[in-house]
Amino acid sequence: MFSIYILTYNEEIDIAECIESAQGSDDVIVVDSLSRDRTVEIAQGYGVRVEKHAFESHGKQRTWMLQSIPTKYEWVYILEADERMTPELFAECLAATQQQEFIGYYVAERVMFMERWIRHSTQYPRYQLRLFRKDKVWFDDYGHTEREVCDGPTSFLQETYPHYTCGKGLNRWIEKHNRYSTDEAKETLRQLSYGTVQWRHLLFGATEVQRRRALKDLSLRLPCRPLIRFVYMYIVLRGFLDGQAGFAWCTLQAFYEYLILLKVRELKQQGYVPPLPNHTDSPQSHRSDEEPSALKTPF
Repeated sequence: MFSIYILTYNEEIDIAECIESAQGSDDVIVVDSLSRDRTVEIAQGYGVRVEKHAFESHGKQRTWMLQSIPTKYEWVYILEADERMTPELFAECLAATQQQEFIGYYVAERVMFMERWIRHSTQYPRYQLRLFRKDKVWFDDYGHTEREVCDGPTSFLQETYPHYTCGKGLNRWIEKHNRYSTDEAKETLRQLSYGTVQWRHLLFGATEVQRRRALKDLSLRLPCRPLIRFVYMYIVLRGFLDGQAGFAWCTLQAFYEYLILLKVRELKQQGYVPPLPNHTDSPQSHRSDEEPSALKTPF
C-alpha cells in the first residue's frame, strides 16, 4: 500500500470527489493551507487525517509536508484537490511500489477543460512526479510551482489522471493565473539572469520531462512569446483538433503569457533584482528533470 497526500486551499467544491477517488488507500492525509471555506469540515466528514499549515510556496509546502507529517507507508502519492485517482492508476501504483529499481514515478495528466479532454494543445503526455519514496524526494520552488529533487533513479507510469483545471469556474481560473503570473515573471527574470538553455536536453532529451523543461527555458528568451505560444499550441500541437475548448484553452494560455511579460516589464521598472538560484545541500542528489530514466514501467 501507499499513502496519499491531498493538497488543499478553499477546495469545498472538489474535495469530496477527490477523497472518494483516493479511498483505495487506508492512509489519506489532507494537507490544508488554512482554507476559509468548508474544505476541512468536508474532509473530516470522511474520517481522513487533516493537517493544517500556512502556505508559503508550493515547494516549501510540499517539503514541509514530507518532512513533518508521518505516513503509514514509505511510498506516497501527491494528489491535488482538482485531480482524481483512477482505479487503473491506483492498481499500477500498487505494482510500482513493489519494485526496487526506482525511487519515484512520473504520471501524465489529462487536462479537462470545458467538459472536454484537451489532448493536443497541452503537450500530452505531460508528466508530473506523483508517486515516490518520501525519504528520497524534496522540492524547490520554480516560478509559481515547484521542481522536485530526487535522490535516486525515476521512471514513468502508463496510466494517467484527470485534472479538472476549471472546475471552479472561469473567474477562479483567471484569479489563480493572475497570481501565478507574478511568480512566473520573477522566475523569468531569474532565469534570464542566471540560467541557461539546456540544448542537449532540448534536442536529445531522453524523456518528455527533460525536453519540456528545456523548451520552457528557451521560450523565456524568445520575442513575441504570447503569439509564439498560441501558434505552437494551436497549429504545431494541433490544438484545433480539440474543438472550441481547444481554441479557448490556447487563447487563455497566450493571454497568460502576455500577462507574464507585462509583469516582467513592471518588475524591471521597479528595480527588482532576482535572487540567486536554489541549490540542494546534498551532493548525492540530482534534479529529476535532468536524469530520469527513459524507460516506462511494464505494469
